[in-house]
Amino acid sequence: ESSFFPIPPDVMIIPMVISKKKEFIRIALIATIFSVLGALFGYYIGYSFQEIATKIFEFYGYEYSNSFKERFSTGGGFFTWLGILITAGFTPLPFKLLTISSGIIHFNLISFILICTITRGLRFFVVAYLAYRFGEKLGPFLERQGTKWSIIISLIIVIIIGGIYFLLQK
Repeated sequence: ESSFFPIPPDVMIIPMVISKKKEFIRIALIATIFSVLGALFGYYIGYSFQEIATKIFEFYGYEYSNSFKERFSTGGGFFTWLGILITAGFTPLPFKLLTISSGIIHFNLISFILICTITRGLRFFVVAYLAYRFGEKLGPFLERQGTKWSIIISLIIVIIIGGIYFLLQK
């Protein structure tokens, strides 16, 4: 899912947790591990196979430009990309395009792994916990309100991380 698979893991996490409630932590952990591994594969595609990366972008209806790498790999672009990656990792944005893009711009690999692990882990553990706690009621709620709440939570996380960053700079 984090590199090329079109179906988000949430679609599988919810029914799996509903059917095996006591294993919700294990299910979320497995989803997180394999999402991060998929993100690393997406990073590798972008880093090593720019032609394939361009085809994937085109498949999803996005255009890749040569100035893209320059915009995000220099100066303040790093922090802009960090915010975008954090937001995408926790929201329903097309995460695979950002993992591939991270490879294209040669984003710092350690930061990339850390951000993917934290954001995807938070997302999958929250979804698994909610499925554990609320069961069948969760699906319709996520369809109606999931995007809104994931964006709100992402913005809060970005503001907190930005605040910590600016405090550490002083």
